[in-house]
Amino acid sequence: MSVELKLSRSNRIYRPSEALEGKIIVKTQSSISHYGIRLTLKGSVVLQVRGGSAGVVESFYGVIKPIPIVNRTIEVKSSGKIGLGTSEIPFSLNLRQQDKNLERFYETFHGANISIQYLVTVDIPRGYLHKSLSATMEFIVESDKADLLQRPLSPEMVIFYITQDTQRHPLLPEIKSGGFRVTGKISTQCSLSGPISGELTVEASAVPIQSIDIQLFRVESILLGEKIVTETSLIQTTQIADGDVCRHLSLPIYVILPRLVTCPTILAGPFSIEFKVAIVISFQSELSKLHKKSDPKTPRLWLAMETLPLELVRAK
Repeated sequence: MSVELKLSRSNRIYRPSEALEGKIIVKTQSSISHYGIRLTLKGSVVLQVRGGSAGVVESFYGVIKPIPIVNRTIEVKSSGKIGLGTSEIPFSLNLRQQDKNLERFYETFHGANISIQYLVTVDIPRGYLHKSLSATMEFIVESDKADLLQRPLSPEMVIFYITQDTQRHPLLPEIKSGGFRVTGKISTQCSLSGPISGELTVEASAVPIQSIDIQLFRVESILLGEKIVTETSLIQTTQIADGDVCRHLSLPIYVILPRLVTCPTILAGPFSIEFKVAIVISFQSELSKLHKKSDPKTPRLWLAMETLPLELVRAK
């Protein structure tokens, strides 16, 4: 005896103005009685601050209440019986209620301290003597088409240059004295359906280069009392060059944004979700082999980098 949810779209992506549609599939080995079949739709922003983060004491952990986005229950079927075998019960549930147009549906996001999640749950109570049947499925919410940018988004390019003099952390003596210069441009405003694009050129480097990477970071901030607790974490690293690249050769930058762990940049009252992109140049060094598992947020003696703010938007 089991129950499962099957949504109408295999990618499980819906917009707030649309209806969540699908089937409730019940499999039984005999006819069963029930006290109604109910669907519950829940969406919320879950905030957590890990103990010790940014000087916050352990007692703060877990005290932040989730921010509700939507919480609604409907009865799909009244009390009755479900026959032997497999039964499919269709359902349709509007995400946004017509009389509540002010509901703010943030896009689905899974971060380190902030999670924006939407769940649909089916419950089939069968009385005190029998175990209730239940199943839950997550679906993904993206912005309404009416809220998207009307014009195609042209990448906003920022010119950068990286030298030994632009670094705010210590470098190995041979890198500092020999010098290097890397120039290029990169998009700092991107559509979530498009890539981070640009180009990069190594003009000079006395020390051989080991690799060039593009790192994507998320910056999650939570308002806790009178404090703002911010944590930056690495999402992904994309290598665009391996080994000592040719000088004065233009290298393309093309980074696909991952789903679920990115979303449009959000600047809300109790929380914010922002992003950064970093161009990281690793120089060949025996010292780097001893610290292969170094923290990407901590600059190392054999690394040079340039970090830029990145605005993500949902565009047509």
